[in-house]
Amino acid sequence: MNAPAELQPLTARAAHKAAHEANKLEKRLLRLAGQAIADFNMIEAGDRVMVCLSGGKDSYALLDLLLTLKRRAPIDFEIVAVNLDQKQPGFPAHVLPEYLAGLGVPFRIETQDTYSIVTRVIPEGKTTCSLCSRLRRGILYRVAAELGATRIALGHHRDDIVATFFLNLFHGGKLKGMPPKLVSDDGRHVVIRPLAYVREADLARYAQVKRFPIIPCNLCGSQDNLQRQEVGRMLAEWDRRHPGRVQTIFNSLARVVPSHLMDATLFGFRELAATGVADADGDIAFDDPPGATADSPAGSIRFASSD
Repeated sequence: MNAPAELQPLTARAAHKAAHEANKLEKRLLRLAGQAIADFNMIEAGDRVMVCLSGGKDSYALLDLLLTLKRRAPIDFEIVAVNLDQKQPGFPAHVLPEYLAGLGVPFRIETQDTYSIVTRVIPEGKTTCSLCSRLRRGILYRVAAELGATRIALGHHRDDIVATFFLNLFHGGKLKGMPPKLVSDDGRHVVIRPLAYVREADLARYAQVKRFPIIPCNLCGSQDNLQRQEVGRMLAEWDRRHPGRVQTIFNSLARVVPSHLMDATLFGFRELAATGVADADGDIAFDDPPGATADSPAGSIRFASSD
């Protein structure tokens, strides 16, 4: 049955607006991912990039954006998608192979029953994330070597990076985050995070637009009161009450001033002496910039804007 005539123009306008917003979102995500890749030299000519696909919104978006960037890039590189089937009860094993086959992208499904190991070793009610992550990481490193991958791409985003910083601050006693590019634990692989500049909220919207066949994690994702979830709630509340605060924190991770921290291995405090020469980064670094308030995002980095 056709819609009433008076509703048809409105419906058409709404559909046009939705398509326009979806196109803007995709362009923004491609721009941010492309800039992160360029800023940290994540992918070079001839690389084989192993995209780790979990079935969640972030890794789906990562693969989707990298495939588009590959088509547009001035350099040639390969993409291979890898999923680790951890034999979680109820895991729909057909979803990812069907999705990847439909894309025409090379892929490998690696089946390892880490679920049984984790549930056997970790007492009921305790957090399984740490052991699960270690097992998963080791398997993915092995698969990367077998596939000849030169890069391992993970779907962590801006909010993951900020949350990791606070987890290390609160629970590890370190100013340490989640870098966009690093060498793996075993020293054999380069791990990259092309979504480092992207907000999680934008990835959630993108997943809806693209209608990714999301597979929920019922092992760790269903556990209540995890430290990461607590930090996530804290950051969400900060951003609700003070819009832009999380972005400002993220920006600060790229503006480290070792002379105004306390790590003597990064700055020569013992040898520090007066020079008689004015230093713009001296004590005035503790002063608020003119017109700033406690929550003003002074000097927001342009690449991470959400417009």
